[in-house]
Amino acid sequence: MTATRIGLVGYGSGGRIFHAPLLASAEGVEFAGVVTRSPERRDALAGAHPEVPAYDSIADLAAAGAEAVAISTPAATHAALAREAIAQGLAVVVDKPFALDAEAAREVTTIAADKGVLLSVYQNRRYDSDLLTVRRLIGEGALGEVRRFESRFERWDPDRQPPAAGGGTLLDFGAHLVDQAHLLFGPVSRVYAELHADGDLDSDVFVALHHASGVESHLWGSWRQAAPGPRFRVTGTTGTYIVDGIDGQEAALKAGRSPAALGDRWGVEPEHAWGRLYRGHTGAPVRSERGRWDSFYPAFAAAVRGEGPLPVDPWDSVRAMDVLDAARMSATTGETVDL
Repeated sequence: MTATRIGLVGYGSGGRIFHAPLLASAEGVEFAGVVTRSPERRDALAGAHPEVPAYDSIADLAAAGAEAVAISTPAATHAALAREAIAQGLAVVVDKPFALDAEAAREVTTIAADKGVLLSVYQNRRYDSDLLTVRRLIGEGALGEVRRFESRFERWDPDRQPPAAGGGTLLDFGAHLVDQAHLLFGPVSRVYAELHADGDLDSDVFVALHHASGVESHLWGSWRQAAPGPRFRVTGTTGTYIVDGIDGQEAALKAGRSPAALGDRWGVEPEHAWGRLYRGHTGAPVRSERGRWDSFYPAFAAAVRGEGPLPVDPWDSVRAMDVLDAARMSATTGETVDL
């Protein structure tokens, strides 16, 4: 397969840490350039990826031969930049959250479909080790019929303020939490939420989802939790799976390690981080699946070549935005919202 030329829009912490190393490591991808006008960020790009050029605009990147772009900029700019890239005929990956609300996400997805341009959303936490392990256990029937799914992104950083351009913790963590729940258990029919705000933006959220399948999902996201709960507790009729901590791929990227550097060791969780499967009072460790954030861009490149499906269907993310909109409404009214 000829390498797909993919550029990156934005080189802040998201672009620099979470996208550039994966693009540079991805099989079937040529890292075609970065759109940033910041002199400091251009210097950082030159230091980390000296072979990758910088451009002033998406139009300049397209003119240089890029076939696709990944947008990693503040959330408030996602929809407009996606429309700009689609107008250039570029296939697009939009970082999460897809947009600030479902209406904007639906509009972008419709425009891409009308123009025949491929569009995906960077829901990289579909490829977390712990989530892949949960999917395996459910598929094997190890939990019986799942009744309740508890999922948390809870961290202790009391001085952190949610960025105004990011939409707050509901959109930041909620985009992943809702996407994972929807992926596992299907459409949501009822939403209840509680949000705690610091200033104008929420910093602590709780969302309860009732899935049409009958599963109840309870989701927490917080920067103010000094004693984080389990990452997952998945309760079924024959067993419960509990895992603590956060998938290690984020820490690896922040430490400057990449899939290219680690090879087959990328995404492998140490045994002490494995979850446990409980049946009554006894629990046994469960081998964690290998985390595969590194699989997203090769899959997207293959889709651009017509050789595979998109790694994330954008309509999945539109439906997740519908849930997040309903959560915000529920938190405002104090009532459950039906979808």
